[in-house]
Amino acid sequence: MPSDLARDRPVRRKGSVEIDAVPARAGWSADVHRTLWHDTPHEVALVPARRDETHDETLDETHDETRRVAFDSVPRGCLGEGMTQRARVEWAPEMLRYDFGTGHPMAPDRLALTIGLADALGLLEHVDLVRAGIADDALLTTVHEPAYVAAVRRAADEGVRDEARGLGTADDPLFPSMHEASARVVQGTVDAALAVWRGECEHAVNITGGMHHAMPGAASGFCVYNDVAVAIHALLAQGAERVAYVDLDAHHGDGVQAVFWDDPRVLTVSVHESGRALFPGTGDPHETGGSAAPGSAVNLPLPSGAGDVGWLRAVDAVVPAVLRAFEPQVLVTQHGCDAHGLDPLSNLRVSVDAQRLAAQRLHDLAHELTGGRWLATGGGGYAIIDVVPRAWTHLIAVAAHRPIDPATPVPEAWRERVAAEYGREGPRLMTDGATPTFRSWGSGFDPSDDVDRAIRATRAMSFPLLGLDVDHD
Repeated sequence: MPSDLARDRPVRRKGSVEIDAVPARAGWSADVHRTLWHDTPHEVALVPARRDETHDETLDETHDETRRVAFDSVPRGCLGEGMTQRARVEWAPEMLRYDFGTGHPMAPDRLALTIGLADALGLLEHVDLVRAGIADDALLTTVHEPAYVAAVRRAADEGVRDEARGLGTADDPLFPSMHEASARVVQGTVDAALAVWRGECEHAVNITGGMHHAMPGAASGFCVYNDVAVAIHALLAQGAERVAYVDLDAHHGDGVQAVFWDDPRVLTVSVHESGRALFPGTGDPHETGGSAAPGSAVNLPLPSGAGDVGWLRAVDAVVPAVLRAFEPQVLVTQHGCDAHGLDPLSNLRVSVDAQRLAAQRLHDLAHELTGGRWLATGGGGYAIIDVVPRAWTHLIAVAAHRPIDPATPVPEAWRERVAAEYGREGPRLMTDGATPTFRSWGSGFDPSDDVDRAIRATRAMSFPLLGLDVDHD
């Protein structure tokens, strides 16, 4: 990928605004092993991990299929026994150790709150929860440089900063479990991807994944290892010939794009706020893939302030057409929910309701184009109480074929826990009260509209390379 794509862009740091991302709460501790909920551990039956023939490590550190596990925010329901066609959700309490420290926007609480809300709504009874293990170096180095993996290990074990590799910066400060926690995210996404590919489950979700900024040789934008890129590489290694990646995060999916810049087997699509206003400063329409893979990257940068109507119109005007043209065998999607109007790190105004509709649309496209083979991840999202838990609970519900009515009240037990832990109220409903609507592109192009001009620019750059008509497809 060209190195000058971000040239002259003002935004170099992702967390470049002053925020109090994590409200103070009783019992807060800097210990990376801290828990959010304090329930008595449940007796759970873990889905046994399938051993990947190319790696020695299995999903679980031991071979016991049943054990007592202290899930920090987990299930009253049983973790599914055996592989089924139910949706698969990667989760382990150790995933909360991906923790840059108090005050950092990427607070692990958002994960625990999401699993807790999904549990409170009874959703986890209808999915297979699978405990994620830790990726070994052989897997990590399918995408990442060995020297970088070694640097992450030194950062975690010895506290050695390496700012040239993005380690120890303001965005990516060091923490003791930096390697282990990041590698666990990778393993979860890889296992989920391969389970979908092998037909062991129809859909899979890893809300801890979506670390789309990490580069082969550097951490970036709160992302240490690029789990999505490693998972897509694993799919290709297992025989997939066409993998499509759609990124709905407010920030451009630059790391995934960079890894597959010259690979015609992978289509990367990113709908994001313009890099002229937001980190990482890339993702312009002219970024369409390398010389060996023209048309393999599709970028739709939206103007700051775009809301439901414009955002949904943009997604609808580009994503279905390019996916149908590419004919993927697997669909991988990143659902960073930082495009929401309450998020402190973007300037978009997209509701939970619109994000839910987009997830449903991508789910439907997976059934239309890939036989249902769909892997969904989390990503950005820094309104950790009001937005992330609802957005990603809706995502899990869509994957589980158990969609939640937006008018559903947020369970009182969950809200009480939020009040006790954070000293504030949580949201009352699973909706923002919005009715997401939009005009299809077929209704006509409005040259006076900023969003329409952005859509048109992307279609003009990308559609011809994919054999599509700029005006009519």
